[in-house]
Amino acid sequence: MKVLKTIEQLQEVRKNINSTVGFVPTMGALHDGHISLIKKAREENEIVIVSIFVNPTQFLPGEDLDAYPRRDEADKKICEMCKVDYLFMPEISTMYGSEEILIKAPNKSYMLEGKSRPGHFDGVLQVVLKLFGLTQPTNAYFGKKDAQQLSLIEQMVKNLFLPINIVPCDIVREKDGLAMSSRNVYLDETQRKDALLISKSLYSAASLIAKGELDVKKVEEKIYEVMSSLDVEYVAIVDKQFNEIETIELKNTVILVVARFGNTRLLDNIWL
Repeated sequence: MKVLKTIEQLQEVRKNINSTVGFVPTMGALHDGHISLIKKAREENEIVIVSIFVNPTQFLPGEDLDAYPRRDEADKKICEMCKVDYLFMPEISTMYGSEEILIKAPNKSYMLEGKSRPGHFDGVLQVVLKLFGLTQPTNAYFGKKDAQQLSLIEQMVKNLFLPINIVPCDIVREKDGLAMSSRNVYLDETQRKDALLISKSLYSAASLIAKGELDVKKVEEKIYEVMSSLDVEYVAIVDKQFNEIETIELKNTVILVVARFGNTRLLDNIWL
């Protein structure tokens, strides 16, 4: 594995690749969820590129940019074990200049995650587009846990006619059901135990739907009931284009929940 730090290094490498490229963009602090993306990229492509970059433009003032977990040496070892070919680890000054061409996310970016984090998805699309331009991947791998982000990236690729196949990958969970996240390390013992109610609420909703309940309001009520002791930021049931729906549409519905544990926000969802 070669570690690349500069734009020029990555461009030189990419210029000499004439085979399929799988790309996995990350912010580091790699866990089994990231590893599943990298392994899938390894299986499906001749060359695998992983990026580690904590992107400042997607953090709002007061969020955890400075505190975001960074484990560069451990991350390098994980990438080596996963047989990554190239690991791109740029500095902020490498990725952003003094006069940026800004990317504006569509209006649906201001619902759900974007409602509490206005401008967040502008920053996400900004950095992803830059990374796509540098890596020119055949396939790019993203987890379904960040479902709204995934939807917006798919729309950007479609609208900007980018010749990239976006590969959605299933959520990886701890043995007790908690969705894996780099921010799970922020939880104390009590919060960690309480956080299990998030996935429990989704499993309860899925069970209710399996019994024939397709009314969105009744399914939402069940989710809120299970998470009644938590600080729930939102519960949303939408189709895969993130339009609000009144009736569950099998194979075209995503249930999303976000709960707060102190200053930590945890996202989870289930795709029906």
